[in-house]
Amino acid sequence: MSKINKYKQVLENTNLYRAEWHSNVKPMLQKTLGEIIEQASLTKATIIERDNIDNLESIVLDLGRSSSGISENIDDSGVKRTMIKSNGSLIYQQLFNGKIIVMIVSPHIEGYGQPKPPTTIEILRPDELKAPFIIRHMELFLKDITEWEDFDDEQPQKSNTIGFTPAGFAPEEAAN
Repeated sequence: MSKINKYKQVLENTNLYRAEWHSNVKPMLQKTLGEIIEQASLTKATIIERDNIDNLESIVLDLGRSSSGISENIDDSGVKRTMIKSNGSLIYQQLFNGKIIVMIVSPHIEGYGQPKPPTTIEILRPDELKAPFIIRHMELFLKDITEWEDFDDEQPQKSNTIGFTPAGFAPEEAAN
């Protein structure tokens, strides 16, 4: 019987979380993100509400699109095609169960490589999402887009080592 009660509670939580999204979370996100945009002077940032699918809605802080400064020569006549840069976004989206997934979409240049898939920061219940969390998410977002803009080969690379590393040994030591 306890498994049935647990299942019923989870279903009820979904309904409660969905109601909380509309009554508290969505307005709080719009207000807090708006204040951050204003205080940080992010003049090109916009807050987009995506509500075309009920109960899978999202609030997006979007930095928009711009010219990348890169253009492709189409032919010998001097015609060029400008490559557009998507400047990145911070997404708060409802999941099927009413919880909220927080994701970062890194910048990318259309037609130049493949964009990275969105990075999940965390999944929260509506009552867990407070302004300090949003500020922390914004800090992570700014770190991500700054690192993307400042890309070079001096960044530390994650090890792609496959195999066993004995405890207490760094990967370089284990290879010797």
